[in-house]
Amino acid sequence: MAVYTELSKSFVEELADDYGFGRVLAIGSIPEGSINSNYLLETAKGKFLLRIDEVKSESEVRRELDLLTFLRKHAFPCPHPVQDRTGRYYREYKGKCASLYKYYEGRAPTVARIRPTQLEAIGRALGELHVIGKGYKKGIDNRFGFERIADLYLSVRDRLPNYFRKVTRTLEDEIDYLTRYLEGKLPKGVIHGDLFADNVLFRGEKLTAVLDFEAACRGKFIFDIATAVNALCFIDGGYSLDRFRYLLQGYETVRTLSLAEWDAFPNELRYSSLRFTVTRLHDFFLKPANGAPRVNKDFREFYDRLRVLRREKEGGMEALLMAMATGYDYRKYQKVKANERLKA
Repeated sequence: MAVYTELSKSFVEELADDYGFGRVLAIGSIPEGSINSNYLLETAKGKFLLRIDEVKSESEVRRELDLLTFLRKHAFPCPHPVQDRTGRYYREYKGKCASLYKYYEGRAPTVARIRPTQLEAIGRALGELHVIGKGYKKGIDNRFGFERIADLYLSVRDRLPNYFRKVTRTLEDEIDYLTRYLEGKLPKGVIHGDLFADNVLFRGEKLTAVLDFEAACRGKFIFDIATAVNALCFIDGGYSLDRFRYLLQGYETVRTLSLAEWDAFPNELRYSSLRFTVTRLHDFFLKPANGAPRVNKDFREFYDRLRVLRREKEGGMEALLMAMATGYDYRKYQKVKANERLKA
């Protein structure tokens, strides 16, 4: 369960007073997630989510809250930070930052049962995030850039057991490959970085919220799309071409991919798979120094994707490559660029 910091009665009473909640009717821990401690507060004035950041520094928390506030002003359906009566968005609790958010009704779809209309809605929301985020001029460091992931792998490699030799050979070969072929000169801006099925809420076919901006940063748009493809379009051991098309169809109603992005797509899929394989290995084998139990996710999910993308096993990669090769409509792209020049 993703609760690492327990709440005290005095702290809850302090929150109720500072936010003017009146009486707190119920407090429940939220098991989803693996990084932070999360609670649902039911109060006389409605429901709120309480998050205690277990990893981020105060400056990182401030940057995330600033980004969310910017996105909310532009009507993007992201978490809504709540200010207390003195205007504060967060406070210190046990040496960590605690912040409150409005509660959103809705359900996160399971990957197995996600529907075409929902995939289109997710793709469209991701495109809107990328377009809106162009107006956000403040920098946000990418904690999961390629060099950082390569360093994380080196920090955990010697801790892996001997029977992981095949895994380590694959990861080292992949890092060597991406060092030479990963393209850096691609469109960048605000990205979510972690768009999994459990980070979106729906009421029926309507997307009500995109959650968890823990990994949000300035990065390549195509990496963000690749992560969504890896998270939502890989099922039963392979990539679903139909799911891929629905997701990209939704995205391109808002923003058209360039030829360079289509060309880079396969390598970004590989990098996204490497990123989540390495971070999950790191989280499992390098436990916190205080010995606190952590929620660990299975690295093999993304290692399997990586093996498919490297063509070491079957899994729909050829069909995906063909879709990428034919998905770029040159005339449509030229028309979009011409319209952008006219508006400039």
